[in-house]
Amino acid sequence: MKITIRSVGAYHPKTSVTNAFFLKHFQDQGKDIDHFLKHMGRKSRYMIQNETENGLTMGIEAAKDALKRAKLSGEAMDMIVFSTQVPEYTFPTNATFVHHAIHASSRTIIMDSNANCGGMTVAVDHACRYMLANPSVNQTLVVGSDYNTLVCDPNDEVTYANYGDAACAVILEKTEGESGFLGSSYYSETLENKDKIIFPSVGLSQALRNGENGRYLKWIPFDGGCALPPAYQNIQELLDVEHLQPTDVKAYCLSQFSLANILEIQNHFHLDDEQIIYIGDQYGYTGTSSPFLALYEGIKEKRINRGDYVIFWTVGAGFQTIGVLFNY
Repeated sequence: MKITIRSVGAYHPKTSVTNAFFLKHFQDQGKDIDHFLKHMGRKSRYMIQNETENGLTMGIEAAKDALKRAKLSGEAMDMIVFSTQVPEYTFPTNATFVHHAIHASSRTIIMDSNANCGGMTVAVDHACRYMLANPSVNQTLVVGSDYNTLVCDPNDEVTYANYGDAACAVILEKTEGESGFLGSSYYSETLENKDKIIFPSVGLSQALRNGENGRYLKWIPFDGGCALPPAYQNIQELLDVEHLQPTDVKAYCLSQFSLANILEIQNHFHLDDEQIIYIGDQYGYTGTSSPFLALYEGIKEKRINRGDYVIFWTVGAGFQTIGVLFNY
C-alpha cells in the first residue's frame, strides 16, 4: 500500500509587486536592500492588496483547484488538513470552512495544523502516515496557505521585502501501486533560535490581556545558514533509506526562503540546475506552501512527471527541518 499525490492545486492573488517598489520603499528609509534581494533571489512576489482575500480564501481556491485537477468532488475527501501560521480563525478551524466550501461529507475528518514554514510538508508527512494506519481514510486534502504580508513590518526588510501570499493544495490517495510516499527525516534544534521569529511579538496572552501592540512579526536577525547542516542530513538520510544517489532524484522542491541556501544545497550534492525547482523569484517566500508550490510549477512546466523521485525540504521557525521523499 502506498500514498500517492493524485493532484496539486494552487492559488495566488492577482497583484504582483516587483523589487522596484521595495528598493524605493527602503531607500526612503535610508536602507539599500539591493544586495539582500539578490541574496534571497527575489524579483517579484504576489501580494494581497484588497479587503476581500485572506489566507482562508486563498486556501479554499487552491483546494477547489486540486479537486478540479483530480476530477473529484469534495464529498470524496476522507480527511482535510489546513496548514497555516497565519490563521484567519482559531475558532473554528480553517478546515471547517474548507469542508463547507467543497461540500465535503459529514464523515470527513477536519483539522488545522501549524509547524510554521515547515507546516505543509509536515502535514503531508503526518497525513500519509495516518492514512497508512487508518483503513477508512483513502483520500486526504492537505491545504497550505499563509497571508504572510499581513504580519510583515513595513520597516523590516527581511520580512516585508521578502514574503508573498499564496496557497497550495494536494490530494493524497491510497493506492496499490509502487509509487508514492517513501519516508521523512526531521531535525529539531530549539536552544539558540526559538525566540528569533515570534508572532504575536509579545505573545498572544499579553497582546490580548494587556492590549499590547503585537501586530507585526518579530524577526531578530540570525544566521539562516544554521539550517544547512540539518538539510544535508535530512536529504542524505532519505537517499540512503531508498539506496538512491542524489542524481537519481528528478526534482528537489526546497524551501524558497533563500536562493543562497538553495544553491548551497545544490553545490553540496552536486546537483544539476534542472534538478532544482526555484520559484521564489516569481512568488516571493510563501511560508508553509513553498515546497509544494515548487512541485506545482515543476509539474506545470513538465519538469516533474509520474515515476520521478522528488525530495521536499524546508525549515520552520524555532527551528525544525524536515525532508520528505516521494516517488511521484
